[in-house]
Amino acid sequence: MYTFYLGSRPTVVMCGYEILKEALIDHAEEFSGRGEFPAVQQYSKGNGIVYGTGERWRQLRRFAIHTLKNFGMGKRSLEERVKEEAQYLIAEFRKSDGKPLDPTFGFSSAGSNIICSLVFGDRFDYRDEEFMNLLYLINNSWHLMSSTWGQLLFVFPKIMGYIPGPHKKIYKNYVKLGLFVAKRLRMNKETLDPNNPRDFIDCFLIKIEQEKKNPNSHFNYETMLKTTVNVFFAGTETVGSTLRYGFLIMLKHPEVREKVQEEIDRVIGRDRSPCMDDRSKMPYTEAVIYEIQRYADIVPMSVPHTVTRDITFHGYDLPEGYFAVKARRH
Repeated sequence: MYTFYLGSRPTVVMCGYEILKEALIDHAEEFSGRGEFPAVQQYSKGNGIVYGTGERWRQLRRFAIHTLKNFGMGKRSLEERVKEEAQYLIAEFRKSDGKPLDPTFGFSSAGSNIICSLVFGDRFDYRDEEFMNLLYLINNSWHLMSSTWGQLLFVFPKIMGYIPGPHKKIYKNYVKLGLFVAKRLRMNKETLDPNNPRDFIDCFLIKIEQEKKNPNSHFNYETMLKTTVNVFFAGTETVGSTLRYGFLIMLKHPEVREKVQEEIDRVIGRDRSPCMDDRSKMPYTEAVIYEIQRYADIVPMSVPHTVTRDITFHGYDLPEGYFAVKARRH
């Protein structure tokens, strides 16, 4: 555990499983605040599920988890949607006729379509022009946030606000994503059947109606817009990047790949799709998936945290809201 400065901001860095568990689980309330993430907050302004804080964040998180986990999304479960999208992805790869291909677009498309089916109620064809533009906006934003310009924006947000450069495009990309989501919100609102919700947006609209007489409600149009953009943006790139890193790691470690393939052939075979019931019978494959997620570390800085109240942690006094706390895998 040590401190360094991001520009003028003192930042506490914690490394290792035990100390991260103690901070983020045992002291979850104290470390639940959200730190500044200028590239995103210029658009979200602290609203939405990812960069919100306090009671609003808790309510949105509880609602999102309950809806995405327990709601059957019409008549189909999440597992069925994943299995269906996997078949579309395989069909896309087979178009290469065995020739070398870059799977980046396919992985991003599949991950995004699963999110789309949950949030918007349907999927897109991989060659749909609007869908391809959305993927470009998301991928381009991640690239810019990871670039030198994006890191300078993170460290010196006030100064970079006055300096022209590629980092300015991040906000413009978010605005375009917001326009697409706003169009889908209008479509859902016009065709909403409260007795038969089709997707995440329908559930949010119903929740807004239920709480319209509550002056302290956190469920409103603006929060729905920002939350939907959050879910769509974050779910698309993280799934695609994890799949891409997983395949790269498998290529580098063929001995691991062979053991995974052996377990797949033994438990699942080659004549059906995998299902969640297979998970308990495949400890090696599950361990490999967890190791891929640890090793790839596709969002190394994660979401910035701040402490919500004064706390003494491992002998150090962390003042409320003063220290930006970064969690890093060891």
